[in-house]
Amino acid sequence: MLIDGYDGGPLVAGEPLVARPGFWSSHLLALCGRAVGAEPEWFGDDGADVDAMSEALMDPERWPVFRVPFEHGHGVVVVYRNLVGDCGVDYLFTHPSWSTARRIASWEGDLEGETLTWRELVHIVDSPSPTAEGIKDPAARLLLLLPLLNDHAPQAEAAATLNAALVAAGAPQETAPITAEHLVDHSAGAVWHDSTWGSPLSGGSGSPSSSGSGVLARLGIT
Repeated sequence: MLIDGYDGGPLVAGEPLVARPGFWSSHLLALCGRAVGAEPEWFGDDGADVDAMSEALMDPERWPVFRVPFEHGHGVVVVYRNLVGDCGVDYLFTHPSWSTARRIASWEGDLEGETLTWRELVHIVDSPSPTAEGIKDPAARLLLLLPLLNDHAPQAEAAATLNAALVAAGAPQETAPITAEHLVDHSAGAVWHDSTWGSPLSGGSGSPSSSGSGVLARLGIT
């Protein structure tokens, strides 16, 4: 696998990992880090699952790449950058017409860079490319890109959407609601709400014409 700007990295397709035990707690538990009692079991995993997944996600000889294609040839690419002494998770946008992938943010204990509003996140989740390779499942798309959310999303809608996604991804039904609330509470930013918008997991189609005025608009993805 080749991504411009990562010529020195041994990139491998990571999509099969999302179905393995330990993935979602490895990817998202840090977002619940301030919650009392946060543990892998909130995501349906255990410590052994997380240890095994950490080996796969943080192998310096194999950097997992997760592709989230959406409309008009655009895509979000999540790269576990496993350079010795410089590891992190990079979030990039891609398009065939661009000369290189555009890194918008990185996670290295905290997120640095540009972020998505809830409206933009829903738009991406609801607009999968029918032909491009990558993750098509809406729950996986939502949870994979959730660290990019920086928005006080409409609490009830976002919590219900995340609850459904967590259960679909294997989280226990009894813990999914509190996990979803902690994930929503982790986001920050301006409050907004559009009552015409639906959840990507409840049949909502998202915006018919626009994806918001954040990073998508800045990159000309509207």
